[in-house]
Amino acid sequence: MILKHFTVGFLEVNNYLLIDEKSKEAILIDCTDKNPQIEEAIRELGAKLKYILLTHGHFDHVLGVNEFKKLYGCKVLIHKNDEIMLENVDKISSSFGFGKSEAQHTDGYVEDNQSIYFGGHEIKVIHTPGHSQGSVCYLIDDMLFSGDTLFKECVGRTDLYGGNFDQLKANIENKLFTLDGHTKVFPGHGEFSTIEYERVNNEFL
Repeated sequence: MILKHFTVGFLEVNNYLLIDEKSKEAILIDCTDKNPQIEEAIRELGAKLKYILLTHGHFDHVLGVNEFKKLYGCKVLIHKNDEIMLENVDKISSSFGFGKSEAQHTDGYVEDNQSIYFGGHEIKVIHTPGHSQGSVCYLIDDMLFSGDTLFKECVGRTDLYGGNFDQLKANIENKLFTLDGHTKVFPGHGEFSTIEYERVNNEFL
């Protein structure tokens, strides 16, 4: 499997493109903007984008959704508890001083312990509310895409709508830290890590 990482936008959000080498089916985890580098990678690798999987509904992770849907005909999935953020993305982005944004649209929902497939690969959904009530992580083989739930030596903020630190902490400890320590952590912002490193070094937990 091919993994491409892109840091996109003013808030430097990590977007991840995963491509099955045999079938060329692909998924994009988070979609900050209609980014030409992502488009170029899809074109050069001959990828067929099947899903955009959103880790949560905050505006900095979703503003490219509508454009990518038009370009590739892919399906957009999010946890139902964060769909309201897609519908109200303009109000939220404006409150942070960003320009006007149109509502973004989803095609369906992900649920805790659900399996999603592309190119023969299984993606396990892990619902980890706390940063937002619809926050999820995606586990693919030995790779955990943690969104804004877990960062290197840090955790997601919990002072926004739907945030709850005790809930976030419990979900990280009970759902993420039970994974194999060698599991690589690919967060929504910042540097990569591993589960074992975070168990030992994350002072927020």
